[in-house]
Amino acid sequence: MAEFDRHERLYRGAESAERPARPRSSICGAGAIGSHLADGLARAGARRLHLIDRDRVAEGNLGTQVYTRDDIGALKTEALRNHLFRAVGVEAEGTAKELTAANAARLLAGADLVVDAFDHRAARAAVAKYVRAAGGTGVACLHVGLSATGFAEVRWDARYAVPTGVGEDACDVPLARNLVVLAAAVAAEAVLRYLVTGATEDWTVTLGDLAVLRAE
Repeated sequence: MAEFDRHERLYRGAESAERPARPRSSICGAGAIGSHLADGLARAGARRLHLIDRDRVAEGNLGTQVYTRDDIGALKTEALRNHLFRAVGVEAEGTAKELTAANAARLLAGADLVVDAFDHRAARAAVAKYVRAAGGTGVACLHVGLSATGFAEVRWDARYAVPTGVGEDACDVPLARNLVVLAAAVAAEAVLRYLVTGATEDWTVTLGDLAVLRAE
C-alpha cells in the first residue's frame, strides 16, 4: 500500500482507490482552480496528469494558487509539475501553450478525461467544442467555474453552457481563496467519483452561506 494515499484507500476501498491511477486526465488551466485540483487529484492517487497553461507565475497568484515565491517567473506548468513531484512523486506532463479552437484536438489528444479550469471564455469554448465534436466523442469533460458573487459551479459537459456575459471570466473578478479551495475540492471529488464509479454529478458552491449543493 502506498503510504501517501493510505487514507484515500481506507475511505474508498483499496480496489476503488487504484482506479484514478490509470486514466489520462488533461487539466486545462494551472491557475487558481487547476493548481489546487491537480494537487488534490495527485494526492488522491491520480498518476497520469497532463497540465495545460500558457502563463507564468506572478506574485498576484500566490494568494489563490499553490505556488510559492520561489516559483515567480516560472511557467505554471513547470512549477506545478515540480510541485506534484516533490509532494507525492507524480511525474505530470506539461504543455505551456494557449489552448485554442485550432489546437485543442492536438493538445487534448489521448485524454480520457478533460477538466476545464480555464478563467476565460474563449478557451472554455474551445474545450467544449472539442469534446462535443467527432474528435472528442467519448471523452468525459468537467467544467469548473467561479463568479464574482462568491459562486462556483462544477458541471459535466452534457449540462454545461459556456458563459456569454461580459465579466464572467474569473480573471476579471475578485476571488476569495476559500471559494477557490472549496470549488477545487468539490471538483476533485466529482472527478474521483467519475473515475471510480462512472457517476457524473453536478455541484454548486456558494461562499456566502457556505453551501455545497447538488446542481439541478
